[in-house]
Amino acid sequence: MSEDLVNIEVNGTPLQARKGQMLIEVTDAAGITVPRFCYHKKLSIAANCRMCLVEVEKAPKPLPACATPVMDGMKVQTRSPKALAAQKGTMEFLLINHPLDCPICDQGGECELQDVAMGYGGDVSRYVERKRVVKDKDIGPLVATEMTRCIHCTRCVRFGEEIAGLREMGATGRGENTEIGTYVRKSLASELSGNIIDLCPVGALTAKPSRYTARSWEMSQHAGIAGHDGIGSSVWHHVRYGKIVRTVPRENEAVNEVWLSDRDRFSYEGLYSSDRATQPMVRAADGALAITGWEAALEATAAGLKAVIAKHGAAQVGVLVSPSATLEELFLAQKLARGLGIASIDHRLRQIDFTAAAGGYPSLGLALADVPRLDAALVIGSNVRMELPLFAHRLRQASLKGGKIAFLNPVRYAQTLDPAAEFVVSPAAMVGTLARLAAAVAGVKGVNVPAALAAAGEPSEAERGYAETLAGAGRAAIFLGQLALSHPQYAQLQAIAGFLARSCGATVGYLAPGANAAGASLAGALPAEGGQDAQAMLAAGLKGYVLIGIEPEFDCAAPAVAARALAGAEFVVALGTHLGGTVEREADVVLPVAACVETSGTFVNLEGRWQDFQAVARAPGQVRPGWKVLRVLGNLLGVAGFDHLSSADVAAEARSAADGIAATGAVEVAPADVQPAGEGLACIVEVPIYAIDPIVRRAAALQASPLAVSAEVRIGTAGAGQFGLTADARASVGCDGNAVVLPVKIDDRIPDGCVWVPAGVEATGALGAGAGPVEVRPA
Repeated sequence: MSEDLVNIEVNGTPLQARKGQMLIEVTDAAGITVPRFCYHKKLSIAANCRMCLVEVEKAPKPLPACATPVMDGMKVQTRSPKALAAQKGTMEFLLINHPLDCPICDQGGECELQDVAMGYGGDVSRYVERKRVVKDKDIGPLVATEMTRCIHCTRCVRFGEEIAGLREMGATGRGENTEIGTYVRKSLASELSGNIIDLCPVGALTAKPSRYTARSWEMSQHAGIAGHDGIGSSVWHHVRYGKIVRTVPRENEAVNEVWLSDRDRFSYEGLYSSDRATQPMVRAADGALAITGWEAALEATAAGLKAVIAKHGAAQVGVLVSPSATLEELFLAQKLARGLGIASIDHRLRQIDFTAAAGGYPSLGLALADVPRLDAALVIGSNVRMELPLFAHRLRQASLKGGKIAFLNPVRYAQTLDPAAEFVVSPAAMVGTLARLAAAVAGVKGVNVPAALAAAGEPSEAERGYAETLAGAGRAAIFLGQLALSHPQYAQLQAIAGFLARSCGATVGYLAPGANAAGASLAGALPAEGGQDAQAMLAAGLKGYVLIGIEPEFDCAAPAVAARALAGAEFVVALGTHLGGTVEREADVVLPVAACVETSGTFVNLEGRWQDFQAVARAPGQVRPGWKVLRVLGNLLGVAGFDHLSSADVAAEARSAADGIAATGAVEVAPADVQPAGEGLACIVEVPIYAIDPIVRRAAALQASPLAVSAEVRIGTAGAGQFGLTADARASVGCDGNAVVLPVKIDDRIPDGCVWVPAGVEATGALGAGAGPVEVRPA
């Protein structure tokens, strides 16, 4: 037997366990039931509910299994008269003040307290005094509270401190006067706050958007994959009458553990918004969109594309696809485009600089489960908590284990970990800062420093200090976030990051936006030889456009350019889930397609994991799966190879075509000369967490949460004084010949010489690319 193992006996059954392991972990692994409320395998041990009391030989009284480490020769009884008496006594105390409102409680039917009370509770209460009542608390639009039901397990408190990194919940008072709540009536502002709903063992914390909509026994549970970021979290969809009522995490230790971001949890509301596209539509002679049948709409689409190609050539047609479309839709879209001779297809809608090294697919460069084992990581251009909440959680795990995490950003973002270093500079200065950091690492490692990097100047003390950390790290990684990918000098950032990685033996990862950015590259949704990238095809003003799953005014880097291009096109066809804005104004044909929960398909997450899923919800009206719509279009347009019978057939063909495509990794491109930071006011354009795609933008509860960002311009105190701006005033923000008027917010996290504006919101849709200098003045 290994020296790390001990022999114990539970209920007469011999077991082996690791030294120091808690007894409840051993019984769980052996399938021996021990009741509990406060214990959770992902949280620290509180041992405050006392429900897991068991009898241990030679111990004078029952011991809590969650806080009792195993010892060699230990003999335990979980169902002895002594253990059962202790457990039933604890149950009686827990029920003293618990309200008898199970019939109206949202947790009814799936409540841990109900389940345990059935086994350990009495049939008659001996308590005749008045029960305590706790005044309800409003903690935001996502989590409903009935704190009279709270049994003070403190799972929610520990989750905030240990997992979310924000201690938003806490306990006040003592004894039966203890109350769990937020600080002075604050709303929850964590991107992971919904997890306390799953953790709560009673009905004290429930999902507010689904409150009183269905009973647990009325819903069916279906496995799915979250469709809003590149993590690809495993989820359970709870469905009633064909509609999703709730989404909760499905345990997958390799991907999302047992957690789920609020964006993935509550976004289902957007599926049922009033502007959902449910019928095929064709623009009539009077200029209005008219409802029609599928046959007429598909024939109109085929005729329109044929006419543009016949008149202007296939080079005058561009295809813009969402990075959150399914692999099957992406693969058939590029196959259709190639079959028609269309070389311009792209999913990189927010990228500006396309001179970066091509090839491969965006990847983290390592498995998600390996992120907590990193000794050091540099995150470049990423508000990582808002972009990839569960990846940020993994980085926090690494930090708690001693990993040195640093950030290079144009904004001082709030982190849930203690950064080893933070470099906050204007967007134009990011390249120079990274160049000095790379040169410093190369100097420590004895690597020849390219002249282009040496010309960036001498590293600062902070840059040199973190360079030494990176150079000495055994396991290091560099991650390029969404602000780096959309940076006007992205190619430089990528090249320098590659040199830095090669110098210190680090991996390079890409935090690309969308649920299927990796799948889009693997499916070939990229320009072919002679084709144009997303920005070029919009700037060129082509004669025809195919839009798949996007809203150009929200999803493109240059909304104003996109609007002009579509307005000037002769034919535009849109395949999407919602109707409104540019699509409603400019599309000649609207083909309503299913959301990812309404169709079968595949997502490839940012670690390269292929994950397939099935339809779990009923599509409304005449909505059809996107892959089926594209398959029929292929047949109508006479393109060979569109005879698939199922999405699995499409996925198999796509996987075969993608065989051999590797992750992008650290590119071996020599960095170019570092250009000095330009003059003028720089604009930081960021997509807020709840503006990432058409479905999330329509999720009412998410849009009402504190993390939802309204249209505003943020500027530091010094910059506000320079331009004569005051808090709560309004300012005109102009860029690339376009201007919008926005409320002003003074935010000293914004560096001098910069302003911040959100993308993906309606009020900023008239701005240009945001890559060049902006003009700001009082409105």
